[in-house]
Formats: sequence, C-alpha cells, structure tokens
Amino acid sequence: MTSELHFWQGAFIDGAEAAGRLAELPALVARALAEPLSTETVLAACDTLSRTLHAPHGEVHTRLMGHLTGAGDATGAEHGVPPTGHEEAAATLAEIADALARPALERKLRRELGGPRPERLTRPDARETTYEAWAPVGLLVHIAPGNAAAVAPLSVVEGLLAGNVNVLKTSSGDTALPLHLLAELAAADPTGAVGRRIVALRFPSSRQDLMRLMCAPADAVAVWGGEGAVEGVASLVPPGCRLVEWGHKISFAYLARDAWTDRAALTALATDVCRFEQQACSSPQVVYLDTGTGTGGADSPDSSPSGELFAFAEEFAAVLDEVSAKFPVPAGATGTTDRAQAAEQAEITTTEMVARAEQHLGLTKVITAGDGSWRVFADTRPALTASPLHRTVWIKPLPRREITATLRPMRRYLQTASVGGSRTDIAALARTLITAGVQRVTPLGAMLDSYHGEPHDGVYALQRYSRRVSVQATGAEFATTPCLDDLIAPAAPPAAPTGPLMDKAAAQDQLRSLAPEHAQLYFRSGGTTGAPALSVFTCDDYDTQMRASAHGLLAAGFDPAHDRAANLFFCGGMYGSFISFFSILERLGATQIPMAAGPDHGAIAEALVTYRVDTLFGMPSYLWQLFHTQGERLRSYGGIRKVFYGGEHFTSEQRRILTETFGVELIRSAAYGSTDLGPLGYQCTHARGTVHHVLTDLHTLEILDPQHDRPVPAGQPGRLVFTTRTRAGQRLERYEIGDLGRAVDGVCACGSHTPRIELLGRYGEVFRMGSYHFNYRRFTQVAEEHLGYRGEVQLVLTSRADREHLTVRLDSRYAPDPDEARTALLDRIPELGAAAGTEALLTCTVETAPTGAFERTPTSGKLRTVIDRRTTVN
Repeated sequence: MTSELHFWQGAFIDGAEAAGRLAELPALVARALAEPLSTETVLAACDTLSRTLHAPHGEVHTRLMGHLTGAGDATGAEHGVPPTGHEEAAATLAEIADALARPALERKLRRELGGPRPERLTRPDARETTYEAWAPVGLLVHIAPGNAAAVAPLSVVEGLLAGNVNVLKTSSGDTALPLHLLAELAAADPTGAVGRRIVALRFPSSRQDLMRLMCAPADAVAVWGGEGAVEGVASLVPPGCRLVEWGHKISFAYLARDAWTDRAALTALATDVCRFEQQACSSPQVVYLDTGTGTGGADSPDSSPSGELFAFAEEFAAVLDEVSAKFPVPAGATGTTDRAQAAEQAEITTTEMVARAEQHLGLTKVITAGDGSWRVFADTRPALTASPLHRTVWIKPLPRREITATLRPMRRYLQTASVGGSRTDIAALARTLITAGVQRVTPLGAMLDSYHGEPHDGVYALQRYSRRVSVQATGAEFATTPCLDDLIAPAAPPAAPTGPLMDKAAAQDQLRSLAPEHAQLYFRSGGTTGAPALSVFTCDDYDTQMRASAHGLLAAGFDPAHDRAANLFFCGGMYGSFISFFSILERLGATQIPMAAGPDHGAIAEALVTYRVDTLFGMPSYLWQLFHTQGERLRSYGGIRKVFYGGEHFTSEQRRILTETFGVELIRSAAYGSTDLGPLGYQCTHARGTVHHVLTDLHTLEILDPQHDRPVPAGQPGRLVFTTRTRAGQRLERYEIGDLGRAVDGVCACGSHTPRIELLGRYGEVFRMGSYHFNYRRFTQVAEEHLGYRGEVQLVLTSRADREHLTVRLDSRYAPDPDEARTALLDRIPELGAAAGTEALLTCTVETAPTGAFERTPTSGKLRTVIDRRTTVN
C-alpha cells in the first residue's frame, strides 16, 4: 500500500499514512457524523462538478480523461491497468456528468426517499405530530468492482446523499479515476463538508489486515462481485452490519415467435451483445426463443424444435457478424487472442470445446467468427447457462408456459430481460418474467441503458444506505411545528450566491431557451405592478414548493385535523393563487371547500354557513368586501374563526373590526410569495405585522442596499434578492423580486431558528413626486392612526401642465370628511405638507368613492395601491 496514493478527507496521502489512519477510523466517523450534512450541500457540489465535466476542454475534464486513458495515471501504468480508448473515456465522463446533474439527483431523491430534503424530520401526516426522516446508517463502506469506472464514485455520491461517512475501496489494478473524481467533488464544495465524509483507498483485497480495519467499524458495506467476493467480505463485517450485495447477475433476451425474423429487432439485440463486451450485468448472455407456439398461436408438434433453434442461430449469427464489425474489439479484450487475458480465454475455449463435443449428440450447434471475435452456441436444453462473455451468446428454447418453472430456481441471479414481440406479448411476458425473478424488463437494444432514478437489482440504493427514523411528539406545543429541525441551530448554510442580479426582464428572456421538459406548468402573475409576467415550473418543482408552503401553513396555526377551509382566492387566466392553495390544503389532508372568489357574495356566504366553514383563505380586499356586504349573515353565523390571507395585508383597524365584530380569532398571512419564485416565507403563531420566516428549504435570501449592489448592515432595510435552489425549470439566481424588507435578529419566540424578515412594501409603493420621495404605507398609517379609518387607500398620480397632482382615494363607507382627511395627511406627512404648501410643487386632494370604484387587477383582484398616470415620471 505504500506505493499508492489515497484520498483522505480532502487530501491525497501515501499508503503508509492511510494504513495508520485506518486504525483511527471509528473516531473519525464519530467526529464527521456530529456535523450534520445538508442534502443541499451535496446537490450543489455535484451540480458544480457536473457542469465542469460537461466542458470538454476544461482543466478538470482534461485531468480526469488522463486518468481514464492512462495518460495521467502513473500508478495505473505501473500496475498494468489497461488504458481506455478516448471515445469510451469521454462517454464515461459524460455518463457521470449526467448522473451528477442536480435535476437527475433531485429526481432520484424524490423517487427513493420522497423528496429533496429527506433528512428533515417532518410530519408525513400533517394531522398528527409524529415526525419521520431518513437518517444515515453511519459509516458506509463501498467495495467497488473493476469493470465499471462510473460505479464506484456514483455509489459514494449515493452514500453522501444519504448523509453517510463513506469509505471507498478500489483495487490497485483499477483506474484511479474514482479517487480523482471524488477529489474534484470535494473541491467543488466550498464548505468542506463533502470532503470530510469521503475516504477513497486503492489496494488489493488480498490485504486482509486493511480490509478488517476498514470493515470492522462499518454500519453498512456495499460490495460488488461474485459469490466468493461477497462471502469474503461477509466474513469481515461485524454483527448487525448491513451487507448490501450488488452481486454478479445474469441477463437474457426473450423473443416471441413474431420477433424471430424481425431484422431490426435482431440487430438491436446483437448491439446489446457487443456493447461493453458483455461486461455489464445487464448484458445479454442467453437468447431464449418462445418455441411453445406456432404462428397460429397453437403448439406445432410437426415442426422440429431443434431445427427451428439451429436455423435461428444461423440467422442471428449473420446479424451478429454484421453488428460486431461496427464495434471494433477493444485493445486487451479477450476477442483478440494475442492480447487476451489467459483465464478468460481459457474459459471461452473450454466452453466452446464442450459445445462442439455435444454437437455429435444433436444437443448443440456452434457458430463462430473466422477471426474469433464472436461466438453463438445453440443449445436444445432450456436451463439458464452463464456465458463466458466477450460476444459469446447462448440460444435456447423456452416455451412461455415453462418460464417460471425453468427460471425461478435461478431467481437470485436474474437481473434484466429484454423482450421482443407484440404489445400483448410484451405485457404478458413482462409479468411472467418478473414472477420468475427478473428485476427489470427492457426493449431489445436497451438492456444497457438506464433512466434517472431507476432501481438497481430490484431495490433503491438510497434506501439501502439509509435508516427510516421517527419521533413521536405530544402536546399542543408541537401542533404548529412542521419540522423538528427548525428548533435547533442549522448546519452551515449553503455558499452565498454569486453572479449578476436578475430582474423580471431577464427572467422572461430565459423562457425562450427553456427545454420543453422543464416547462410543464404555466402561470401568469396578477399584473399588480405592470404587465402580467409568465412563469413556468416542472411538476416536481411545483410539488416541492407546495409541500414547503404546507409546512409554513402549519406553523401559522392552520389545523388540518379540525379546520374546515374555504379557498376564496381568485382563479382563472393562468393565475396561481387558487390552484396553489388547493394543492397546499390537499397535501395537508385538510377539509376544503374550493369555491374561488366570485362576484356573488350572497351565494358564497350561504355556502360558508351550509358547509360549516370556519377558516377562510383569500385576498384581504376581497375578504373585506365579503364581510361587509354579507355582514349580517356572517355575524349571525359567527362560525368564522380563522382568516389566512395573501398578496396584500390587513391594516390594524381592519383586523380589529374582524375580531370584535365578526369573532375572528386568528388573522395571519397564508404565505409570502410570488408567481415567479413561488412561496418565499411563512408566518408563525408569534409573527406580528409583516414579519415572515424565510423558506430556506427552497431559497437563499440576500438583502442589498437600495442604491448599490452590496449587503445592507444588519437590521437595515434593503432590496430582497432571492436565489431559488429547488427549480429544474427556470433558474432564478439572485433575482430581484421588487420587494423591500429588513432582517429580524434573534431566534423567534416560536423556537424556530429559520431567519426572519419584515416586509416593507414594494418598490412601486415608494414614488417620487414634487422632488420628494413618498411611501404608500405612510398614507395608510396616518389614515388609520389619526383618522380611525379602516378601509382601503388608493393613490392616483397624475401630471398637469404646471405641476403634478396626487389624489388620495378613500372608501366612502369609512372615510371622514375629505377636507379633514387632507389636513391630517398634510400635517402628519411633512414632505407632503411642504410640497403641497407654499412651495406648490404638487397639489393634493382627497376623494371618497364606493369600494367598487377602486381599481383592481382583473386576474388577482388585488387593490392597485399606487396608480401612476403621469406622462413623465420623475
């Protein structure tokens, strides 16, 4: 081991040092596991490396190509590692790059562990305070195969996604690619957390002293190889250690009679035989023919089974000869005798000699290439027989009625079956083959292909590398705790975003180049601050966001076990509020009456009473109208206890009226979000005003200076800039949402450590007029505090020939005398008093109007707070 280099927690060390450190492995594991590893950290590092590997002329790609082709692996040359061809090496790196891409890994996490943050203790049933999560097994040892360069590093990535400390063992006779690839992965993580969970060693399995040191503290060992290799490792693992066997498997093709003469099908099958020299477990070693039925579907006793079999073998051999010529035998492969490995060549020769001897008994027929590059052995006996590989394939008869009886005794060795036949054949044969023990069924020509998230050997690897854990919590204090992890200080946050800021125009431009598979759901904004903008999501994006928002709604005090909710958000025109909250309530398992906002307030109020609704979801302006147009009926009902709103805010006076007049006990934001970014934050039961917790599972928040692109001092107001991380569709990084806010210091009284922000309005609510800057919220504050006003406020900005004009529009039901209101505004807003006073930079009037006259966005129903109709805007 002294001549080898090994990768140990971020650095390369020599063999002597690695052997010494192995003795300290238990202590290392304990220290590493004490530091939580966020799945987000692993995803970010993998995605960074993926993008690097997709740059064929980059330094990382060049270095790793050198280790695969032998140009950069001196130790590999020393140990006789055969070099890989440039084309095959490039294909291997491309395969790894695709597997490491964030969308592929997120899809894997969703399929295998239920979501992109499986380590978080959340409530699988929101109506109960029982929490579940996937936890690491602890120390996961990977004993990798030598015939698949991508397997070892990708197995370690799976171990990292499950949160484990990973020790990889490769053979000194294998390429050093896994070690150097994992070193690049560690370097792609600026936090260093990924590197601290990786140890990659390169030594032969004959070093039993090192094998024992490595396996003794293991909680799980993943091992690739035959029965002998698995048994050898099993003898080294401690009691209770989980042994994950990825043993040698046998795969085959099965052809219904219609496929026997299908030239395209046979060509595809021959391609599977030639690819990778049958070195993959999914490579076909046997071709079974359905000899039990004739062309009419009935048994054909007059035909000669062996004659049909041998005739097919001749036909397939001709196809294999054509296909094999298009796949040159790699240097060092057994098909080329002078460079063949002696043991493999001996096995091929022995198998061929036995088959030739049995020809005299009428049992077999042997057909071989003149140059020895391929072999077809036809055998009249159906028993599954392993091939010596290197383009050697058996042809055997197997009537479909005998499939289960023939193959089931070999079920532990079966992996892939490719099926050729009609649509009905494929459906029926797939079910029969699975019953016999086959793990996967593919079309001909696709045996070696895979899809992201595909199970391996009948199981999901991430589940084998994890433990499912639960925490039962009782007491009312947990009712509004969606995730136990929020009650403890989080691990190190993801690295701060870099790069240019994005605005809405840049986000819209991005849509032009978006791949179709990333655009599955289309939404449009309400157009409150301008023309409606389009946003697109994948279905997985949407599901992740709705689940996160559902957790926020629990924290806000919604009780899915008892509350009866009416969804009164606006619907239609691709607007997302109603649809989103329908999805959120659905994921909570809540009772909901999905009515949507409508003009017939009487019918809605009647439905609320009929269906015993006690919780309302909707826009404040719409709910305010509903309560007042149907005040007598709703006061008489007295059943509305909770109101969750979005898009706007209730004033303090409006809250007081809802509480004192209508008996509403809880009024809280349902979510802080936007159409383009999705949910951004949530209120807890201790939130006041516009304070929200940030949904850090989804986004990273920066607060930048209003005038300069730099962070504001702690607690100071600034522009809210979000980077969304769990998005396969639009990639919104450092996106200026158009809102102002400030960070709220300290841990919230609810116990959550997630960061909080106080929303301070939108850019459009701050406007310049008459050489002064005004904030819309100052007008509402004066009206509420000094006039006792409890209605809506709308500002209309116009320009005249000599000066600008500001109209303050108030609801006639609650407004005082307009002159009284104007005097209070001029007195309490000094800038307004100065501009509209002796300086006469602008004029200001107050008008009253019924609420129906207030301008609103047609899609969302939101009040347009500031309407700028000036021809020239300062």
